[in-house]
Amino acid sequence: MNEVKTPKKPLIVYYAIAILVVLLINTLLVPMVSQARVKYVDYGTFIQMTEEDKISEVQVQDNQIVFITKEDEANKNAVYYRTGKMDDPELTSRLSEHGVRFDKEIVEETSPLLSFLLSFVFPLVLFIALGQLLTRQLMKRMGGGKDAMSFGMGNSNAKVYVKDSAGSIKFDDVAGEDEAKENLSEIVNYLHDPSKYRDIGASMPKGILLVGPPGTGKTMLAKAVAGEANVPFFSISGSEFVEMFVGMGASKVRDLFKQAKEKAPCIVFIDEIDAVGRHRGAGLGGGNDEREQTLNQLLVEMDGFESNENVILIAATNRPDVLDPALLRPGRFDRQVTVSNPDIKGREEILQVHVRKVPLAKDVNLSVIARGTPGFSGADLANLVNEAALLAARKNKRKVTSKDFDEAKDKVLMGNERKSMAMDEKEKQLTAYHEAGHAICSLHVKETDPIHKATIIPRGRALGMVQQLPEKDQYSYSRAKMHSRLTIMMGGRVAEELKFGHDAVTSGASSDIAAATNLARSMVTEWGMSDKLGPVLYAENSGEVFLGKSVTQNKNMSEDTARLVDAEIKQFVLSAHQEATEILQKNKKEWERLAEALMEYETLTGDEIKQVIAGEKVDKSAEQPVAEEKRTHSSVPEV
Repeated sequence: MNEVKTPKKPLIVYYAIAILVVLLINTLLVPMVSQARVKYVDYGTFIQMTEEDKISEVQVQDNQIVFITKEDEANKNAVYYRTGKMDDPELTSRLSEHGVRFDKEIVEETSPLLSFLLSFVFPLVLFIALGQLLTRQLMKRMGGGKDAMSFGMGNSNAKVYVKDSAGSIKFDDVAGEDEAKENLSEIVNYLHDPSKYRDIGASMPKGILLVGPPGTGKTMLAKAVAGEANVPFFSISGSEFVEMFVGMGASKVRDLFKQAKEKAPCIVFIDEIDAVGRHRGAGLGGGNDEREQTLNQLLVEMDGFESNENVILIAATNRPDVLDPALLRPGRFDRQVTVSNPDIKGREEILQVHVRKVPLAKDVNLSVIARGTPGFSGADLANLVNEAALLAARKNKRKVTSKDFDEAKDKVLMGNERKSMAMDEKEKQLTAYHEAGHAICSLHVKETDPIHKATIIPRGRALGMVQQLPEKDQYSYSRAKMHSRLTIMMGGRVAEELKFGHDAVTSGASSDIAAATNLARSMVTEWGMSDKLGPVLYAENSGEVFLGKSVTQNKNMSEDTARLVDAEIKQFVLSAHQEATEILQKNKKEWERLAEALMEYETLTGDEIKQVIAGEKVDKSAEQPVAEEKRTHSSVPEV
């Protein structure tokens, strides 16, 4: 659950409050303290009040007479009366006659010192106190730290993981990356026994760059190195170096490496280093920005490493092509370790790690799941296991079954099942014949992968699909297989044309046409699979601007060649269209039989498809027809 933070008030609010408090003190408090309430009366009234014995005390001043009445004195009211001073020789005797106390000092005015303190010193002290409070708040906002002048903005906010052999990540927790672990095991050995390497004259790489797609376990590998070596681990993202204030990024770099040297031996890990380590002088604006200054400081710090400091820098990126060459040279990042998507053996090992806490049914075969998830990263496999567990829990199961994994895989690959989407019979029939066209073509082309499943249940943005799974991992594909893929892609459109007529085709084949066109373009321009154009690269330069390359794309072909390229692409697609037509016409009975079965059962496995084509009856009794009926006819999605 994400932490919900209370919105912070802008600093101008605090300053406004401070100014308002000072104004209120000067306008209200000071006058109330410095002087009491005064009433003005004429001299005749003063004499009359004296004759009536109402006056208690009198102060005769140079130009006025101030007095207080007996009533106000008894009630302890701070009310004074003032009148003008007259030339009255009998005033003294009259006051004495009526028992009035009088002298030159009756009302004590506020001292100048107190008035100065209240009107100037106190507001100033209050303002300074509020300023200090605001400064502390600003320091907390900017990260805090030891340097008060920079408000902590130049201090590194790297997360530090101290030695903890019990709860740390080990190499055994990282599956499917045996080559990467072998490369990194040297770091562990060096941190355990550096003298063994120094005695033979070998020095450890100062920096190691982990390169690979997102989700392959680069961060976990770095933590595993720290866990195996049992040393402190500094973790920070490259984006955390980027600041809006000039010099703050470089200051954070200095502070990070200073802390690392103090805790040596240790490991410093910078994730997504491409955020700060991109090619200098790149893009439209040229160069001297804050990011480049941060990179320069990083280069300087890496050069300052000594072999005996026992500080290992590990960085991770999925964009090694954008990094500055100075960062990749020997002496900085001496070694690059590729962390790729796991193969079938690695996927099975990763699945074994993630299912440790998941109760599995007896029908779950992790090797089959691994074979059916080519191209999945470690993060994808972890998500697959979690989705399968969620599905099982939703169905109140105590164990996760193979069907749960199958549904979870469909959800990950194609999206959620659109249960609320109701198709009429005509659209359902068109989808069934469309997907049956794909399936029949895949069974009769030269090279293809086995069919795993065919369905007309809408998922994501697709109304149906035919899923093929390779029997093994493939890293290169033949020309024959590329042409076969084109034929399979066009099988759906051809099926619509043959069954419903030329004018009845729909937009349902748009994704198939786009995929076929892109594949044909790659075959012609990148892979040299066109006999007319030969093994020549015709793809346009697609380098990004921020890499320091040209803003405009440079064409590698003439206009005549471009027309020939377009013609070849069209020919590849039309040839696949023609081959798909011949296959469906030749195997019309199989195609129609499979389409009718899809309309009846909606989903068929690879083995069930073979049964349907052979004319055998499909047994769906083991499945739950009630749930299927609910899914088919419900107009409200299940939660």
